Amino acid sequence: MSTSHDTVTIRPITGPDEIPLFNRLPYTINHELDDDLADKRRRPEWMWVAVRGDRLLARVAWWGRSGDDTPLLLDILDVDDTAEDLTEVAQALYETAAKQVLAPGAVPPEYGRFIPADWREDPDAYRAVRLRIGVLENTGAHLTVERLRLEWNPAAGVPTPDRRLAFRPVGDTDELIALMTRTLDGTLDAHSRGDLAQMSPHEAAVKHYEQEFATYSSPREWWRIGTLGEDGEPVGFVVPARNAYHPVIAYLGVVPEHRGRGYVDGLLAEGTRILAEEDVPRIRAATDLGNAPMANAFARAGYVNFERAINMAW
Repeated sequence: MSTSHDTVTIRPITGPDEIPLFNRLPYTINHELDDDLADKRRRPEWMWVAVRGDRLLARVAWWGRSGDDTPLLLDILDVDDTAEDLTEVAQALYETAAKQVLAPGAVPPEYGRFIPADWREDPDAYRAVRLRIGVLENTGAHLTVERLRLEWNPAAGVPTPDRRLAFRPVGDTDELIALMTRTLDGTLDAHSRGDLAQMSPHEAAVKHYEQEFATYSSPREWWRIGTLGEDGEPVGFVVPARNAYHPVIAYLGVVPEHRGRGYVDGLLAEGTRILAEEDVPRIRAATDLGNAPMANAFARAGYVNFERAINMAW
């Protein structure tokens, strides 16, 4: 299907052969799109362009877990930032594509975008970010959170372990969900707080486990529970893993009664150690801009804030 908007053609790409066209607009994940299509995390009918003649003006794309029938995230919305104001074109592109990609009446998937760490200080980056936010605000979306994207590399060294803690692999799924349920008490994470406004802590923990932890192909044996000495009570847990793109610290939580004692550093050190022993070139992580305790823990462990991300929801 294609439609015209003031001589602009809006249509999905035809297949992998049009990735070079789609990638004429720069973005940090362009190099992943070929593999995403091959591994069915994307589909051509989820990737749309707005063109005038042979010039790419704007593009939009959704992402899902491998083989999903419906997308989980809107993660690409771009315009030619060197051109005239293309706000109207981008909005027409999004609205046209969304009508075809999303089920009628469904709440659109969340929007997520990676942005420069200094985007507020860089006038060009600020203008580009604000344009994309504005396009989606015009469709009813609102900004929910800004997050720090973090990276550790071997040159930073493995953080010093906390000798107060012992570690053991996670037992069964119920044990992990029970611990996660406890760590959600007082959480500073915006997504978790959003879940808790709609469901119980246990339900939120189950949702997170099923939508994220259960999808990892990396060994479950990497997941660790930190305890006060051998056979002591748990203070928290850490989930080192590999997602489809990078080794990651997927989750880290300290139970409420043990917060404020620095155990977060030991949990993060253990998760980093496990991945470092796999000779990984980097480890990625993320935390909300407003979660200063977690951001500070990552900084102490040698993780660098190389980028940020924004999320919007309808």
